[in-house]
Amino acid sequence: MKRVRQLIDEAAKRVRKLIDEAVSSAGVGHASDHVPLLRWVASYEKRVKKLAVRVDEFLQGLVDEKRAQREKGNTMIDHLLSLQETQPDYYTDVTIKGLIADTIFAGNVTVTRTLEWAMLNLLNHPKVLKKAKIEIDTKIELDQLIDEPDATNLPYLQCVISEIFRLSPAAPLPPRRATYDCLVGGYNIQRGTTVFANVWAIHRDPNIGEEPEKFKQERFEKKGEDKKLITLGMGRRACPGSGLAQRVLRLALGSMIQCSEWERIGEEYVDTTEATTMLPTTPLLAMCRARPIVHKILSA
Repeated sequence: MKRVRQLIDEAAKRVRKLIDEAVSSAGVGHASDHVPLLRWVASYEKRVKKLAVRVDEFLQGLVDEKRAQREKGNTMIDHLLSLQETQPDYYTDVTIKGLIADTIFAGNVTVTRTLEWAMLNLLNHPKVLKKAKIEIDTKIELDQLIDEPDATNLPYLQCVISEIFRLSPAAPLPPRRATYDCLVGGYNIQRGTTVFANVWAIHRDPNIGEEPEKFKQERFEKKGEDKKLITLGMGRRACPGSGLAQRVLRLALGSMIQCSEWERIGEEYVDTTEATTMLPTTPLLAMCRARPIVHKILSA
């Protein structure tokens, strides 16, 4: 049994590393994107192509593993393979792998990175953490774990999540290409121009909000303030999973606050400087201990 757990842990680490590599490569970009001549001397494109092969092999392995199982389960891949039997021309392996990639890479990164940023900021603002904890303890029974319907009735927690979205977007928005000449914000954009919306800079624009560099969750207590967030895109091109991401984050962060006491390691503030890939420069390191609710639920 111990050996099985070790194998599972090793596999999980390999997958985690692959996800980090894929997201980092997609997020940073390269100078050759803007200076084509550099493609002849830079190894970035070759490295990305090799990474794409590894990602495809990993995803195909997930599909083949499910296809080889005699009994069908209730996973996303099981349902997609069932649809493939009735609509093989539409639900090809390529389509299925694309849907899996969206779920694993986009959904996983949005939630896990935002949770890490949330805890980093809450550790630096213990009063905010305490207030979020009081809200949860007040509105949810002491012997009951937070559930999805409960999370929607926690406005202070939602303000915290919105402020994390504002300060620390999990990933950059993908670039767009202008399909015709247009005027945007006083700038002439020619057809074929690649346009990149810098969410990080937009959210920190002092013309949009007061003290944009500071963590101030109370700014979202004002009605309509959350409409200024474009962390997950906007309009027809917005992330289709934004609603799910919001629900999962409320439930996950709420559970972490409800079930554990969190403290910084040492008196110094946690470093919240961003790396070029939008990850924290310093990984999250904190102390936590189970709260009484955990003992009540386990002994029930």
